[in-house]
Amino acid sequence: MEIVIADTGFIVALTNLSDPKHEIVKKCYLSYQIILTPQTVLAEVAYLIGRESGIKTVVNFLKGLSKSRFSVTPITSEDILRTADILEQYSDSRIDFVDATVMAIAERLNIVTILTLDQRDFSIYRPKNCSSFYLLP
Repeated sequence: MEIVIADTGFIVALTNLSDPKHEIVKKCYLSYQIILTPQTVLAEVAYLIGRESGIKTVVNFLKGLSKSRFSVTPITSEDILRTADILEQYSDSRIDFVDATVMAIAERLNIVTILTLDQRDFSIYRPKNCSSFYLLP
């Protein structure tokens, strides 16, 4: 069973039924049993959902998380150092802190598939664990 990791945009599109990418994201979501979600992504998702739909929607999302395919993954000290290296190496790009944490955790756990709508940032990155990440949907 392949374990994948999800970025913020993927989760936000999954929770927003009116998002133009919702159906394709939902289909992708349903094809995996376990989808890792870094704590950093969870924080960004909660902020974005709250900004768009209000705190009640955030509460519902958080309460439903344990019944979902998402597994919240803590960020380690090693991940933080790797995140800093990634941000420094790609300082001339738009890779941000949350994206860099997704990359660092994927490297540490030898994950090659990232569920993201941010194809640009993840496609320019050259991970240590593979030649490039496989980006879905």
